[in-house]
Amino acid sequence: MSFHVSLVGRKNLSREIYRQIAHAILDGRLRPGDRLSPSRELAEALDVSRMTVNVAYERLAGEGFVTSRQGAGTFVSESVGRIAHQGARQRSGGALQAQPIWQSVPVQNPFAQPAHYDFRTGLPDATLFPHRTWRRCVAQSLLSIGSTAGVYGEPAGLEDLRLAIVRQIGFSRGVEASADDIVVTSGTQQALDIIARVLLSPGDTIAVERPGYFLPGLLFNSMGLRVVNVPVDKEGIVVSALPHRARAVYVTPSHQFPLAVAMTLRRRLALLAWAERNHAAIIEDDYDSEFRFGGRPLDPLQSIDAKGHVIYVGSFSKTMLPTLRLGFLIAPPSLKKALLSAKFVSDWHTSGLAQSALARFMEEGSFARHVRKMTGVYREREAMITDIVSRDFGEHLELLPSEAGLHVAAFARTATVDQINTVIVRAAVRRVAVQNFSTSMTRSGARTGLMLGYGAIPARRIKEGLRLLRECFDEMR
Repeated sequence: MSFHVSLVGRKNLSREIYRQIAHAILDGRLRPGDRLSPSRELAEALDVSRMTVNVAYERLAGEGFVTSRQGAGTFVSESVGRIAHQGARQRSGGALQAQPIWQSVPVQNPFAQPAHYDFRTGLPDATLFPHRTWRRCVAQSLLSIGSTAGVYGEPAGLEDLRLAIVRQIGFSRGVEASADDIVVTSGTQQALDIIARVLLSPGDTIAVERPGYFLPGLLFNSMGLRVVNVPVDKEGIVVSALPHRARAVYVTPSHQFPLAVAMTLRRRLALLAWAERNHAAIIEDDYDSEFRFGGRPLDPLQSIDAKGHVIYVGSFSKTMLPTLRLGFLIAPPSLKKALLSAKFVSDWHTSGLAQSALARFMEEGSFARHVRKMTGVYREREAMITDIVSRDFGEHLELLPSEAGLHVAAFARTATVDQINTVIVRAAVRRVAVQNFSTSMTRSGARTGLMLGYGAIPARRIKEGLRLLRECFDEMR
């Protein structure tokens, strides 16, 4: 394989070639089985004699870094590769230092470890995804975009996908929009990043729900914004607690995270009135709204916003797959140009292949069929969890009402934060994965509790998984 070697200002050229290739092998940049450039090609590329390269290769072979195969070439040795990590260079701390904010941001994947009884939130059931249909859509998209794959796309996103999104959210959520109103993003996180860049400046105040989804707060903090936590009750965010100086508020009204409650119409109207009085923006994250199991669906804030204060954010992470990383935003016309510019400087455009495949998947009706199917599956699981928790956890948990989404939530009746954390640790030993309202989500003095997701756990495992969880609560006595 072609490997960069720098000989600028070097004197012993053979030694430099040997040293840089050896370090690359120890660092793992060159892996076991990788083929080195033929000595003639490397000599021509470095403008040195072939003998100079041969001397370096012979030394590498003599020390066991590489092996040569007659007629095949020179390859990184398998034996060296197995112990390469032991000889990796220890780099110094370096002269460059990151901004302090990044020292406090955790980089951890809560879904890295599998669980037999998986009650974690935010996970759809990938085993029931129509992979064969999706592969066909991807294959057809590869053929159809072949002539344009070599050019960059539009920041707003593929028109076919924007049209498909307009039809879907208009039908399922009553959102009124045109394809020109939509910007396709690489998931919700990028949508929030773009919106904040366009609307806010360092030092501005943005309000967020607490308890709430922790990543947006970290994102806003990293941009130099002042993040104010606002309490949530059974009607949604407490509008009376919103600061007058806030220029924006981030909310999850259709299925609040983590409490899973829906914002009442009374509270929605109050929030819109607050935004109008304070000339503020409402960022509406309508995640999980496609999965509804009962009750009359409430209109999104966007559909009842007459003054243009709401920016609507949607995602396909729960309806499709989290690894797809596709989302979108709908904003008032006054922000369109700025949002497109922000998207352009962020990453130009989201993956064209993924957009094309999703547009095809939606247009042929596969998306709607999948959502209908999964709504039935999740309805059954939600009912099982609700029944069992109401019957068997009454002395430990107070279940909160929820009629949508992929999880339910329950307040702890008497348990402290430390006791709930102990329950979670004991449950993990029993291969039960469950999450709490972590201290990073809750405001000081707030009640603690558990979230019980049902996207990733088959119905046949729910009863036993909750039985094991109940054992962990009983052990607190």
